[in-house]
Amino acid sequence: MDAHRTADEAVSSIATAIGEPARTRMLLCLVDGRARTSTELAVIGEVSPPTASVHLNRLKVENLVKVQVQGRLRYYSLAGPHVARALERLSVLAGASRSDFIPKTPERLRAARTCYDHVAGALAVLLHDRFIALRWIQRVAHESGSAYELAPLGSKMLQALGVDIEATRGLRRRFAYGCLDWSERRPHIGGALGAALLNLLLKRKWVLRDLDSRALSITALGRREIQSRFDLKI
Repeated sequence: MDAHRTADEAVSSIATAIGEPARTRMLLCLVDGRARTSTELAVIGEVSPPTASVHLNRLKVENLVKVQVQGRLRYYSLAGPHVARALERLSVLAGASRSDFIPKTPERLRAARTCYDHVAGALAVLLHDRFIALRWIQRVAHESGSAYELAPLGSKMLQALGVDIEATRGLRRRFAYGCLDWSERRPHIGGALGAALLNLLLKRKWVLRDLDSRALSITALGRREIQSRFDLKI
């Protein structure tokens, strides 16, 4: 909140930002936790792309959304779960409902694929979420944004699976960070650790590369092993 604004002025400003119909539609579609581009949000907000940019800047100023730049694209998501909770409560108060995010990515690419040198898709997002739930990885502050560090348990378990943690740390690149998934619009693990995980999955033949695309096929062995070791049913 602006230090020069009183609490009632801040509430009024935020309420005005949320209350504009196009901005409301944009915000409500982001409650599912998935990020979207300004072009997608323009369609959702039923406004032109330039107008959408103005709206998104207003929401960013009010700390209602955050932006993550990935390549040439800018992905917008809610600033945090506190914003989602406020929007959900407003929706309940209004008696409104919202539609779920429906990805249009081809199924074989959505299930599992490569993202540069690491694994992406639904499989990667599930692994990311599971590693956090198991406390194998934890979020840490980093000047570049989302970053992760291995907890002692995570380091021990991944080394047992065959990941050379010391060598992975020794690479001249970011160790681990949340890379926004193209189809799932939620983070998977990028960086040196993400690349090591992909190599592990390939080496153990839990996934196989497609010859003509970035898709990865999850093998029957992979499904059994992933369920057994991570308690994930793929």
